Amino acid sequence: MGPPGAGKGTQAIKVSARLGIPQISTGDILREAMKNGSELGKKARSFIDSGELVPDEVVTGIISNRINNEDAAGGFLLDGFPRTVEQADALNVMLDSSGLSIDHVINLEVPDDTVRERLLKRAEIENRSDDTKEVITKRLENYHQQTQPLVEYYKAKEKLLAIDGNGSLDEVNLRINSALGV
Repeated sequence: MGPPGAGKGTQAIKVSARLGIPQISTGDILREAMKNGSELGKKARSFIDSGELVPDEVVTGIISNRINNEDAAGGFLLDGFPRTVEQADALNVMLDSSGLSIDHVINLEVPDDTVRERLLKRAEIENRSDDTKEVITKRLENYHQQTQPLVEYYKAKEKLLAIDGNGSLDEVNLRINSALGV
């Protein structure tokens, strides 16, 4: 968890490799669907390009299908999900029905100014349509309104690991590994 541009995807890849479990990235799944021009991709593109969150029912369905794949039987790392309290509640129902539960929620803490700098730099490198100044502002607003409440949600459940997301990739990764005890 963390704001857009906090390094969630990059760190998720490192952590999942270290733990030997699949990284399940809603962003990657949605970008692939958009690239392929699927119905899901077309539906998602209009939301993503304007900085809006993809509707809960779409994202929840993706996750529900994915966590039931055989490679996720020994555990998995969710990247980009949940992003709202409603999605977190839906995730709990999904996991409960499978006899699973959340072990930890990693929250990468990065200030908004740093997020803006990172995303604008990423826009130059990757030419992503969701990294314009206007869209970044909208994404940060959405994060603070819809996703940041998950910090208290998971803190209350004693699942939250707050990690300083500033510094090099390796420094942040060491903090995560230390917090996880791996």
